[in-house]
Amino acid sequence: MAQPALASLNETPLSAAQDSGAVPRAVDPDVLHVGSYNIHRCVGTDLHCDVERVAKVIRELDCDTIGLQEVDSRPSDRSDSMQLEYLAKATGMEPVAGTTLIRHDGEYGNALLTRRRIIDVKRHDLSYGRYEPRGALEVDLDVQGHTMRIFVMHLGLLPSERRFQMRKVLEALRRIPPDQPVVVLGDINEWLPLGRPLRWLHNLLGKPPWQRTFPVWAPMFALDRVWVRPVGSLLDFRVHRSPLSRRASDHYPVTARVLPAAVPLREREP
Repeated sequence: MAQPALASLNETPLSAAQDSGAVPRAVDPDVLHVGSYNIHRCVGTDLHCDVERVAKVIRELDCDTIGLQEVDSRPSDRSDSMQLEYLAKATGMEPVAGTTLIRHDGEYGNALLTRRRIIDVKRHDLSYGRYEPRGALEVDLDVQGHTMRIFVMHLGLLPSERRFQMRKVLEALRRIPPDQPVVVLGDINEWLPLGRPLRWLHNLLGKPPWQRTFPVWAPMFALDRVWVRPVGSLLDFRVHRSPLSRRASDHYPVTARVLPAAVPLREREP
């Protein structure tokens, strides 16, 4: 149980005042309201699959864009529609699927829900050896005339697997022009704050604030994270802890507010 103590020694946790429920956030169309949520196939802590419960949590977040992990394509408990289709309709958002695993009973993987205009979508294979297939979504969104690139990922359970996958992610990130605003989010599955995948991404994008998100009944590990480039464009980061989110999945969702660019356009003009 020494792992959480390491977090306090090596990273600066988010203050409790920024946890959910502290101060309501004003809606601003010029700011990207983004979230990350491992929905655990919509299976909650009561072991019941309830996709509408997850939809309610997403509505609580008040995000215009949210990356999801562990989305199951099998029919939801509420209708014959797939989980992602149901969540999109229930939240009024546009879905982008990022399937990483095809099984005999359906597909499973990452996804993105957004109210922003989708410009482009790329899907990256992060599969490692014979382990469970993994992937990342790379989606360009129009945020009030600015193109913002969103990465949604869910890394593996083994250290060697995560290192392989993060190298692939870093390759993709380094191909992006350095002045391109980027948001990287997801369930990193890195239990130790000194883990190499975290340090590599910190070195490229800067070290963001964090909070413990897993497990919901006794949060000890900051598995769910958001990185932003440029660092100064991150306005706010928090964990959404509510009675409903404590029951809907084994992970708490996280949210962030991000400016399309840290430097105003007028300062960039010659």
